[in-house]
Amino acid sequence: MNQSADCPEIRERLRVAVVTETYPPEINGVARTVGVMVDALLERGHEIQLVRPRQRSEPGSQTHPSLRLVAGMPIPLYPDLRFGLASRRSLQKTWSEWRPDLVHVVTEGPLGWFGVAAAKRLGIPVSSDFHTNFHSYSRHYGFGLFAGAVAGYLRALHNRADCTLVPTAEMKAGLEALDFKRVSVVGRGVDTRLFNPGRRSQALRAAWGCREGEIVVLHVGRIAPEKNLGLFVEAAEAMRRAGDVRVVLVGDGPQGAALRAQHPEFVFCGMRSGEDLASHYASADVFLFPSVTETFGNVTLEAMASGLAVVAYDYAAARQHARHWVSGLLAPLGEPSEFVKMAALLARSRVLRMRIAQEARRAAEEITWEKTFEELESVLSRTTGAGGGQTGAALAGSVHVET
Repeated sequence: MNQSADCPEIRERLRVAVVTETYPPEINGVARTVGVMVDALLERGHEIQLVRPRQRSEPGSQTHPSLRLVAGMPIPLYPDLRFGLASRRSLQKTWSEWRPDLVHVVTEGPLGWFGVAAAKRLGIPVSSDFHTNFHSYSRHYGFGLFAGAVAGYLRALHNRADCTLVPTAEMKAGLEALDFKRVSVVGRGVDTRLFNPGRRSQALRAAWGCREGEIVVLHVGRIAPEKNLGLFVEAAEAMRRAGDVRVVLVGDGPQGAALRAQHPEFVFCGMRSGEDLASHYASADVFLFPSVTETFGNVTLEAMASGLAVVAYDYAAARQHARHWVSGLLAPLGEPSEFVKMAALLARSRVLRMRIAQEARRAAEEITWEKTFEELESVLSRTTGAGGGQTGAALAGSVHVET
């Protein structure tokens, strides 16, 4: 395995228990990211135990070499996702029988909390991911008064870990300002073979009702309050006044029914994944991403890799990987009027639109998962020494299931 100069060689395989309340085939950014992470660690020779809730309509028997299913219950407003229900004692029993070198906690629900508690009781080092700004989400669901309490809960959980991983230096600084400790940056990549302009489909554009030369403006993600879709609609309408534009949304969520009723002229494609999702990206022309609550925003990189001209706010993935006026148009945070102006400009200027799209693809080709995996291995390897945990025994190949 090739290692970068600042990432020491991994001399021993790691045994990692990954605790997450979402995982493929569930469709969301966290599930996709943790799925890629687990696959990469397995491919690099590490041993993984996956601890997660049983998914809807999932059979009781599994073929994963080390899968621990727990019971779950639907998350309010997100019924397709589930809280994991497990006790500290049950996880302690699991990890006493199959002792990992590291417990990696992806999500901050009850399963994540008890995962940290069980690992600490056994003296196993813990790393965690910070994927979702739940303290910011609360303001979009009418619970703004509780934002401080939510931030306090997140801080308490992550500060019990030996390391918390975030995707950008910007996010690291933001969490440290909220008194989060031991925060490390591990970047993200994008699969440029899956997401690429070659998947553009004239048949799909025809199914959307597109005429020759019509501009397709796309949004991919949850149709939910935290995604700031009111600004997406405003920007899309400005584009429609400036040119011949078709509006397409991929995804669904709690605001889906209302938005469909308000804008029957928009094309709603529902949830998409894999090559089908990649074709939806590549068959569009402009990607608008008005969210201001992202920890990263994987969809930004997917749109860039697909050869779209992106308009986003100047933070998270857009700030890290797009150059303003070169490979994207980046509006200052807190200035929605600038976001709308930039969207309308792309509708008016085919030359600008094509140039930014080409540069976006070129930039995405440099954002490899390989470097990310090397950074991840390095951080996880260092963290295994933080909690004084012992090296795990030989891999237990049985499947552990609790219902």
